[in-house]
Amino acid sequence: MLVHGFLDLAYSWHEVAPRLGAHAIAPDLRGHGDSDWIGAGGYYHFLDYIADLDEVIARLARRRVVVVGHSMGGGVAAYWAGTRPDRIAALALCEGLGPPDQSEVDLGPRTAMWLEAWRTARARVHPMASLDDAAARLRKHDPLLAAPLARRLAAAGTRETEGGLVWKHDPLHLTIGPYPFRRDHAARYWRRITCPVLAVDGARSQLNLSEAERAARRAELAQCTHAVLAASGHMMQRHQPAELAQLLVEHAQRA
Repeated sequence: MLVHGFLDLAYSWHEVAPRLGAHAIAPDLRGHGDSDWIGAGGYYHFLDYIADLDEVIARLARRRVVVVGHSMGGGVAAYWAGTRPDRIAALALCEGLGPPDQSEVDLGPRTAMWLEAWRTARARVHPMASLDDAAARLRKHDPLLAAPLARRLAAAGTRETEGGLVWKHDPLHLTIGPYPFRRDHAARYWRRITCPVLAVDGARSQLNLSEAERAARRAELAQCTHAVLAASGHMMQRHQPAELAQLLVEHAQRA
């Protein structure tokens, strides 16, 4: 089970899945890719993703499943693994141990920002002129992304609308959610995970926690192995898909 990250989509695993030599399932999380957007008045709360993952696994996966999560998808996968520890054979977290702790965030101002953004997010979409424009935007935020793959990702991740192309993900995802990330809350899930865990980092990542904080979070896991992909940034499934797939296969075989 391959779980993509924030503003990404299942196609992001396109270079990894065929190399796994196993029955691979890569869903589009709700509001991402080709999944439906939430209806008027709704929002994307983090536990909604865990409920969706649980339903997909119940319907499509075998009795014991290996779950791989990238970035936000790692958080989703870890919460699910802590909720269903008897269902999972192995877990891999690709820079998926959560963002910086936000326990001290002032909730009043944050909620006010969320309310204002929630009302206007879908009205602020600006179409892109072409597929080349979309691919260029992907590479602007990911300099390690090769041009041919950028174009394929842009084609998979956009849809046509009046005035050009727009990303498939719901613009509501671009708002600051009402509930900040709390490390102590996440750690309660991490401590319930009993299966072997592989934590993978990209050596060239600019979107990761400090080494000390990553080590502290890995220490919350009962069985954790750490690996680093030397030529990868945060989007390691794009940068070194073969090497990542090999790590995942070896981890699954050890479980």
